[in-house]
Amino acid sequence: MQRRPGISRTIFIIALVVVAAVSGVTGYLVNGFLHPPADGETLNGAGATFPYPFLSAVANNYSRIHPNIQVNYQAIGSGAGIKALGAKTVDFAASDAPLSAAQIAALPAAALHIPETIGAVVVAYNLSGILTGLNLNSTTIARIFQGNITMWNDPRIQALNPSLTLPAQQILVVHRSDGSGTTFVFSGYLNTAATGVWVLGQATSIAWPVGIGAFGNQGVAGPLLGTHYTIGYVELAYALTNSAMTYGFVRNHDNTTFVKPSLANVTYAAQNATAAPVTLPEGNQSWASVNLLNAKGLESYPIVSFTYLLVYRELSIVPGMTLDKAKALVDFLWFVVHNGQA
Repeated sequence: MQRRPGISRTIFIIALVVVAAVSGVTGYLVNGFLHPPADGETLNGAGATFPYPFLSAVANNYSRIHPNIQVNYQAIGSGAGIKALGAKTVDFAASDAPLSAAQIAALPAAALHIPETIGAVVVAYNLSGILTGLNLNSTTIARIFQGNITMWNDPRIQALNPSLTLPAQQILVVHRSDGSGTTFVFSGYLNTAATGVWVLGQATSIAWPVGIGAFGNQGVAGPLLGTHYTIGYVELAYALTNSAMTYGFVRNHDNTTFVKPSLANVTYAAQNATAAPVTLPEGNQSWASVNLLNAKGLESYPIVSFTYLLVYRELSIVPGMTLDKAKALVDFLWFVVHNGQA
């Protein structure tokens, strides 16, 4: 798939904003990279588990190229990452939910949004004898996670899957227990697509009426892989890297087909959601209104979102931020949105 010029251009502008924002950082440029100093530096980040597989790979690849720079990213959840950024205990944070107006106002200084990747949330389940491809729609998903549908052989699930024999077993819902960008994306989809049925709103933390909570995408994946009759939500990468995990196909915006969550169908959704006349913000603007959810199109998977790196525009407010460390951080951020994408 070709990358949309609009998205690439926006990320390029954001990267330039980051470079320009570091007062006094001069560095030396080679092929567009502001290269870090020769002395060793450690960059500390924390936040979303949603992009952790991507960020982990990018950080490892970056350190292979620059062995003097180590990137330490802790996947502690979007909410905890934003708190760490506000406390200035990390050099950068990651969140699947853009900062709200209240969160922006609570920070000690202006922060930038850098959308570093796009991910999807899958509805995963553990049903003996039923492989990936259980058909689901927004209202059925909403009713399951609100506790309105409690049995796997409920007529509303069965009607979507007439060729399957669903078990007469209770559904065990698994949800996030921490402040989670994945929850923000998942609940945002239901808030958008299941209007009139979903009553719990969109938030990083939901007052779930049913189920058991687990920390992080990894924590939710555990019961889904090990306990029969469970259902939960995880980021697509966690499903693709666990061959034993089965997950549903979700009815598209146009109500014409059930769409498999795949890299191609996530790409279709992003392209359709950002097509003209949509204009994406720059890094120093609010991203609160940006929404890739429930995009139109036959092959658009409907539960898709940007995920963001968050960094202070003026890096000198971070304790221990030297000029050399700032050079290293800017170089790493540039790498994430350029060569690191490969």
